[in-house]
Amino acid sequence: MENINWQKEILPLLKKYKGKKHPLDYNSMYELMVAVVLSAQDSDRNINKLAPPLFAAYPDMKALSKATSESLFPFVNKIRNFGNKTKWLLQIASTLKDDKNIPTTMEDLTALPGIGRKSANVIMREAGMKAEGIIVDLHVVRVAPRLGVATGVDPKKIEKQLMDVLAPKDWGEAGMAISFLGREICRPTNPKCPECVMNKVCEYYKASK
Repeated sequence: MENINWQKEILPLLKKYKGKKHPLDYNSMYELMVAVVLSAQDSDRNINKLAPPLFAAYPDMKALSKATSESLFPFVNKIRNFGNKTKWLLQIASTLKDDKNIPTTMEDLTALPGIGRKSANVIMREAGMKAEGIIVDLHVVRVAPRLGVATGVDPKKIEKQLMDVLAPKDWGEAGMAISFLGREICRPTNPKCPECVMNKVCEYYKASK
């Protein structure tokens, strides 16, 4: 693999998507956290459609801490893996009890059930906290190896490879920018390579020419 200065080459991509809000809809840290937990292995679009009635019924952590599985099921039963997600949300609510107790570090977030590194990275980025890692969602798992900035399909290993070549100041935006690229341009089939800001360093594009 040729020696590419990814720190420099990723700048156009960071510029293109800088500060663009995550596709999940939310109006508070509480709603963000719940939406992130619900969205695992499901689409952001589906969660955005189904979450508002849930938030109307349970507007904050205090309200959620008084919920039961039975009371939550009607709101979440069209979401993938809703049984486990309900259990996780109830455990999170009974642990935190109040919105002001929502954690702001990777260690404290990932200590909660249903929140892995990807979810924690999303929450921290959206809340404007200092990044401790890089968001690696299913789009990043596809796009990073295509670009040639990472290899393999293991999100944790891809995150580590990205953290090794990008400056910590860009970690918060890098993962989300690669994700947006995957959603909009670098689609699983028929990627729009000619209009991609990364095409001059992209391995996939070079190989396909």
